[in-house]
Amino acid sequence: MTLPYRQIGEATCGGIVCVSDHASNQVPEGIDLRIDPALVNEHIGVDIGVEGIAEEMAANHGVPAHLATVSRLVVDLHREEEHPGVVPQTSDGHVIHGNVGADVEERLSSIYRPYHEAMSKWLDERAPSLIISLHSFTPKLATSDEPRPWEVALLYNEDDRAARHAIQLFVEEGLNVGDNEPYSGKQLNATMNRHAEPFGRPYCAIEIRQDLISTTEDQNHWAALLAKVSTRVALALD
Repeated sequence: MTLPYRQIGEATCGGIVCVSDHASNQVPEGIDLRIDPALVNEHIGVDIGVEGIAEEMAANHGVPAHLATVSRLVVDLHREEEHPGVVPQTSDGHVIHGNVGADVEERLSSIYRPYHEAMSKWLDERAPSLIISLHSFTPKLATSDEPRPWEVALLYNEDDRAARHAIQLFVEEGLNVGDNEPYSGKQLNATMNRHAEPFGRPYCAIEIRQDLISTTEDQNHWAALLAKVSTRVALALD
């Protein structure tokens, strides 16, 4: 099997980096999710738009990235190993039939652990001044009528240093900004809880609404905006 991650861009020690756990919709050979194949292209299978943003940030804004190359429906890299949804059996009303009774340990050992071990080494070598943990969210869940009006959101658990600066900067850009919305980093912050908070590494866990980043033009716009905001955040924390 190919590696469950790829790393793009040239990193400078002490610079800004990006990580994205849900950047891919790929299902490895030998795994049959037993769902409509179109579902892997929807929000349950991939964080729509984030791969293009990360690639643009790496290519033109000096922000290298560590990106997942496996769909979140195969194994959710943004969950703890012991989380019941690390190999999801349902997602937004869809049963993932191929995951019912799946060998969870095999997916952890072949995909999850190599992904996080490589990220850990990559971050140790770069000692970043700021980590951008990049995600996107659907404007509407199929299983909920709750409105999701935020255009961009900042999530955090215990360490909100970077998030507080970023929230204000996005507000100044005229955006409707979610503060631990549409879900709270107090409950779901697995990757940054593992790779940032224990080491005192500042981070911005950023969620962008998917209808705003569906085209290459939109993704390039948001890449430039994220680069500008993250640079200002890093300077404020220095």
